[in-house]
Amino acid sequence: MSITEKAAPPEEMKRGLKNRHLQLIAIGGAIGTGLFMGSGRLVSVSGPSILFVYAIIGFFVFFIMRALGELLLSNLHYKTFGDIAKDMLGPWAGFFVSWNYWFSWVIACVADITAIVGYTRFFWPDVALWVPAGAAALILLLLNLQPVKWFGEMEFWFAIIKIVAILALITTGIVLLITGFTHNGVQASITHVWDLGGMFPMGFSGFVLGFQMGVFSFIGVELVGTTAAETENPRRTLPKAINSIVVRILIFYVGSLTVIMSITPWSELKAGESPFVQTFLLAGFVPAALVMNLVVLTSAASSANSGVYSGTRMLFGLSKDGHAPKGLALTDSRGVPTRAAFTTAVLLFTAIPLLYAGDGVVAAFDFVSTMCASLVIFTWGSIVVSYIVYRRRHPERHAASKFRLPFAAVTPWAILAFFVFIVVALLYSEGTRYATLATPVWFLLLAVFWQVRKRQLIRAGRPLTGSIPTVRHPLDEE
Repeated sequence: MSITEKAAPPEEMKRGLKNRHLQLIAIGGAIGTGLFMGSGRLVSVSGPSILFVYAIIGFFVFFIMRALGELLLSNLHYKTFGDIAKDMLGPWAGFFVSWNYWFSWVIACVADITAIVGYTRFFWPDVALWVPAGAAALILLLLNLQPVKWFGEMEFWFAIIKIVAILALITTGIVLLITGFTHNGVQASITHVWDLGGMFPMGFSGFVLGFQMGVFSFIGVELVGTTAAETENPRRTLPKAINSIVVRILIFYVGSLTVIMSITPWSELKAGESPFVQTFLLAGFVPAALVMNLVVLTSAASSANSGVYSGTRMLFGLSKDGHAPKGLALTDSRGVPTRAAFTTAVLLFTAIPLLYAGDGVVAAFDFVSTMCASLVIFTWGSIVVSYIVYRRRHPERHAASKFRLPFAAVTPWAILAFFVFIVVALLYSEGTRYATLATPVWFLLLAVFWQVRKRQLIRAGRPLTGSIPTVRHPLDEE
């Protein structure tokens, strides 16, 4: 029996994810609700310049992931971003990063559920909002009570569906361009990308506004860092998954939207609908549009499923560190942290009152996605700052690494400067300003909770956080 097959202790998870799981999870994490639904709103405010927005964000995301990859592989005892933060920055950082990432995924899943409601109403316009929202939350709970290998298997097939759908759309679009397809007197042409006011028809302000929702589109790409703790051979699979990010972004984001805006002039795409579905409808391919709507519905479910999984693992780590109730660190005989999964998934039902509190699905989606984007900037920032400290504290690890961050002396600082730009962009528009300004309230609450928990741990004579082993990891012995 290999080390990956041994039964997990009551408070340990099993390494049940294989190479094919991690590779497809990495791809699926980069294709989510932000692309399928959010890109419609982005095109409406930024026009064709959204292609540059996605390319720029993707550029920085790649280097964030390279930094994360080097950190994770420098010590295979790291399980989550929280482990890295507490080891490099201190116990408080582990507390803040872990709780923030958990909360950001809860919010992201709520956004996914509001998207699921919107997609469902495409088929069933008169359905009450609470029906698909409640059903989705319940199904996600049941899915995440299964062993991790089943999560990997589900995400494997979900990712394949998304990949095939996007490649089919791109292929169809290329055929339509070559054959000169015409609909409502408009012939498909690559020139539609720039012939309606150029690449920046909304000016510089429209270009800046695109970064707001654009960041949300990439939430989940860091999921490979969470799954590394349950991957059989992270030293081999993690670099492959991270290095393929650039190609995925060029194909799935820049490629698909270029094709969409070539077939359908960007000015005809509606903010509250998926441009992928709209493209087939406007082109007269109603059956294909129905299929694509099922695909984007599946994509939203996949994104939410990944979010519950990731949030569950973060809550599990918090409990192990003494930063959350002890019972949340218990696993069942299959190595599933069932209590952490239930605690995370049950909060998804908050999507129901949110849908009824605002102006409908689109308003709810915009609010929660903006707040989620603000929170994920903090998570990504913690990775970058931890990397800066890592290079200063462990130069020998950096020198020995076989998966180093390119231009490591300057890249982290460039990323942090980009984060400042994103925050300014989020504050720039009234539509995202209030959700962004609400974010500091969450961190203020975290600061209060940390002080309370720290005093409790000190009085009990317990360490402020769990320790990270420095001995050689068993996987390195194989």
